[in-house]
Amino acid sequence: MASSLTKDSADPSTEKTFFGHPRGLATLFMTEMWERFSYYGMRALLVYYLVSGGADAATGSQGGGLAMTAATTTAIYSVYVSMVYLMAMPGGWFGDRVWGARKTVAIAGFVIMAGHLSLALPGQAMFFVGLILVAVGSGLLKANISTMVGHLYDGPEDPRRDGGFTLFYVGINLGAFVAPLVVGTVGKEHNWHLGFALAAVGMGLGLTQFLLGTKHLSPKSSIVPNPLSAQERKAVLTKVVLAVVAIAVFYGAVVALGAYTLNWALVPLTLAGLFIPIAVLTRIKRDKDLSGAEQSKMTAYIWFFIAAAVFWMIYDQGGSTLSLFADDKTADTVFGLGFSATWYQSLNPLFVMALAPVFAWLWVWLARKNQEPNTIVKFAMGLVLIGASFFVFIVPMGMAGDGTKVSPMWLVSIYMIQTIGELCVSPVGLSVTTKMAPQKYASQMMGVWFLAVTAGDCITSLLSIGGVDLNGTWVIAFQALAAALAGFAVYAYRKKVQALMGAVH
Repeated sequence: MASSLTKDSADPSTEKTFFGHPRGLATLFMTEMWERFSYYGMRALLVYYLVSGGADAATGSQGGGLAMTAATTTAIYSVYVSMVYLMAMPGGWFGDRVWGARKTVAIAGFVIMAGHLSLALPGQAMFFVGLILVAVGSGLLKANISTMVGHLYDGPEDPRRDGGFTLFYVGINLGAFVAPLVVGTVGKEHNWHLGFALAAVGMGLGLTQFLLGTKHLSPKSSIVPNPLSAQERKAVLTKVVLAVVAIAVFYGAVVALGAYTLNWALVPLTLAGLFIPIAVLTRIKRDKDLSGAEQSKMTAYIWFFIAAAVFWMIYDQGGSTLSLFADDKTADTVFGLGFSATWYQSLNPLFVMALAPVFAWLWVWLARKNQEPNTIVKFAMGLVLIGASFFVFIVPMGMAGDGTKVSPMWLVSIYMIQTIGELCVSPVGLSVTTKMAPQKYASQMMGVWFLAVTAGDCITSLLSIGGVDLNGTWVIAFQALAAALAGFAVYAYRKKVQALMGAVH
C-alpha cells in the first residue's frame, strides 16, 4: 500500500515518487513547509510581543513583551518583512557564486533556527539579534529552494514541472496556515518565548528533513554555477570587512555619545529598502548591452513594479495594522468559542489554498473563450481589490470608535478580498517577470520582483517613523484611495504599457 507521501513506481527498479513527481520534491516540500511554519508562526507573534505591556496593547493582554507603541511596532514589523525579501537577492548570489543551492539552503536552515532560539531568550538585544538572523536565513533559503525544485525536472519543457511547483506552493501555504494556530496560540496566550521556541522546533524539523533527504535531490543542486575566482573572492571579502568595520565604528560612536535610539537603525534600513530597488532598476534600465526590445520591456516592467509596491504596502499590513485591530477591537469568540487573534493570520493561506485552483481554472476557461484579461488588467484588478479591502476596513473602524468589539467576520471579509487581489497580482507578477526579463539578467529578475515587496513595506515603515497613525481612519481611507487610483491609472494606460511589452501578454 502506498504511503501518504510517496508511492512505488510500477517498475520496482525505479525510485519512489511523490505523487508522480521526483522523490526529491517530498524533501523540498517538507523543508519549505516547516520553514514557513517557523516563519509565519513567529510573524504572527511579532506585533503582539512588541506592543505587549505598552499603552497600545489590548486590555488584559499578556505582559512580558517590549512595551512599544503601535507606530514603532508597525515600523519594526515592516522593516523586518522588507529585509526578508531584500535578502533574497544576495541569497541568490551566494547560491550562484559561493556555496551552491544545496549548501546555501542547509546553512540558511541553521541560521533561521538560531534566530528563533535567540527570540526564545528574554531581552531586547536577543530579540533584535533573532530578527536579523531570521531575516538573513530566510533570504538565503527563499532564493535557492525554488531553484532546487526546478533542478528535479528535465528542463522547462518537462510536463511535470508546473505540477511540481504547484505542490511545492501547497507546502508553503500549509505551513503558513498551521503556524498561527499552533505557534501563535501558545506564544500569545501562554508564553511568548515558548512560542518562539516552537518556531525554532519547526525549523529544526525542516532542516532535519532536508539533511536526511538530500540523497534524493538533483546533483545540480550541489554545483556552484558561476563560482567566484580567487581574485573576486578576495575583493568581495575586503569590501564586506570594510563595510562591517565602518558600520561598527559609526554606531559605536553614536552609542558612546549617548545619542542612539531605535530610529538610528530603522531609518537607514528603511531608506536602504527604498533606494536599493530604485538603484537596481536604474542600473538594469541604463545597461547599454540591452537590445531595444529589452529596454522597452524594462520600461513596461517598471509600471508593474510600482503597482506591486503599492499593492504590498497595503497587503502586508495584514500582519501589523489589521493584527492590532484584531486584538484590541474585534470580538474573540464565534458561537461562544474563544480563539486567539493570531488565528487571523491563517486566513490568507487558507483562502489561497481554496481559491488558487479556482483562479487557475478560471483563467484557462476564459482563455478558451478568448476572454482572459491580460496581465495589465489583472494587475489593475489586484490594485482595485486591495484598495477596496481598506475601504471595507473603514466600516468596522468606525463601529469600534466607541469601544464596541466588532464581529470577526469583518476581518474575514477583508482578508478574503486581499487574497483575491493577491491571486491577481502575485502569481501573475512572477510569470511576467520571467517573460520580460532581459537575457543578461534572467537569473536576477526574480530577486528584482521581490524588491517590490521591500519597497512597499519600507513605505509603510517610513510613514510610521514619520509619525503617521496608520491605525487612523483617514490614513486608511487615503491608502485605499491611492491603491484604487493606481489600479485605474494602470488600466487607463494599458494600451501604452502593452505596446512597450511587445509580444508579451
